[in-house]
Amino acid sequence: MSQISGKVVIITGASSGLGEATARHLAARGATLVLAARRKTRLDALANEIIAAGGKALAVAVDVTRRNDVEAMVDAAITEFGRVDVLVNNAGLMAIAPLSATRVDEWERMIDINLKGVLYGIAAVLPVFEQQQSGHFINVASVAGLKVLSPGGAVYSGTKFAVRAISEGLRYEVGAHIRTTIICPGAVDSELKLGTSDRESVKFVEAFYQQAIPADSVARAIAYAIEQPAEVDINEIVLRPTQELY
Repeated sequence: MSQISGKVVIITGASSGLGEATARHLAARGATLVLAARRKTRLDALANEIIAAGGKALAVAVDVTRRNDVEAMVDAAITEFGRVDVLVNNAGLMAIAPLSATRVDEWERMIDINLKGVLYGIAAVLPVFEQQQSGHFINVASVAGLKVLSPGGAVYSGTKFAVRAISEGLRYEVGAHIRTTIICPGAVDSELKLGTSDRESVKFVEAFYQQAIPADSVARAIAYAIEQPAEVDINEIVLRPTQELY
């Protein structure tokens, strides 16, 4: 039997892209899914699809920039399924623009979603994991968290460097019973590429994403980390299109 079967997995940003692909992939492997995002209609459709195929899923409307929403998401998972085994912190925003454009509102939005959203998830789930003496954090960073995406990605890279730093600190602090994994994708087909509003940067992003690989590439990486025996912790996975130079 798969190590994934029966595990209760929360996925943020589950209404599209990497989150949606991961939900489908894990559901097919027997996981119980808590699907979280702002677009409840899309979540409901995905949950119904999983349930119709014989799986278990719960859709919860969540804005990860709101701590109360994230706490309510975890409470809903506990109420419905009795536990949480994995949290996939996937929700993200990539708004590429040069610093000289001073798009401060977009900087703040990226910090709120990419960084504070991850921290809110950790804060809400860590006490559950500690009580259970088991659990798995999977934080989606980026190759832009390994080196600065340039031109235009200084703030985005800053948030993803921070996710990696926080995840590594978390790994060190949580002890022997809780696992942590950082997923660092390169160009993957998702709505992430649509977050840029700067006209010149849009051209760069569109060209960069011509090489994108399917979202289920990341889903398989996440499944690989989850399905390892409890004593094996896959700490970081970096995956790119074979042709990607960045």
